Amino acid sequence: MPLVLNEYELRVLGALAEKQVATPDYYPMTLNALTNACNQKNHRDPVVSFDETTVVRALDSLREKKLIYTFHGSEARTIKYGHLFDKYFDLSHEEFAVLCVLILRGPQTPGELRSRTPHLLNFESLAGVEEALQSLGAREDPLVVRLPRQAGAREARFAHLLGGPINVEELAVAAPVRAESARAHSSVESERLAKLEADVVALRQELTELKQQLADFRKQFE
Repeated sequence: MPLVLNEYELRVLGALAEKQVATPDYYPMTLNALTNACNQKNHRDPVVSFDETTVVRALDSLREKKLIYTFHGSEARTIKYGHLFDKYFDLSHEEFAVLCVLILRGPQTPGELRSRTPHLLNFESLAGVEEALQSLGAREDPLVVRLPRQAGAREARFAHLLGGPINVEELAVAAPVRAESARAHSSVESERLAKLEADVVALRQELTELKQQLADFRKQFE
């Protein structure tokens, strides 16, 4: 039976895997560093806000599944954590990079994967990404699946299967909703920026008028 991970386990495992490659000087990771890695806003979709208790529970579960280990160094004052992700699934470097991004950022096209994996592995061509996806999908227990291409989209997206089978219909409905949410967020940010720019212009105008008033006041005493 294929291994199935919940959303907390996936985020913790993905964060550990990413940081091992992206910031090796800070790996294995402390609980605090790992919690921050789970909650960071860049390279994450969705953005979450886990507390340390949530991360600890996920770590305990992942340890039972033999996907992480704890490190007690002679000079370490706190427990540190590392992953066994690539060894457990016997992943190549290419498969590791692709799967890591899929875990942390959700369904992606091959082109998106290539542009979002350089901090893990620099694919020289799109073909390299496609080969990794094909290899992951061709296993006895597939780790990725190709999703139906959405209307108007040039490329099909791929999703990981570590969280269990995917309801394609739900994804098809969720994608436009998330896109609309992103557009709404962008619109709000644009309005906020426009207001700030207008405020700056108004303040500059007031400053210019105050300088002129001060200059006129001084002339009265010359």
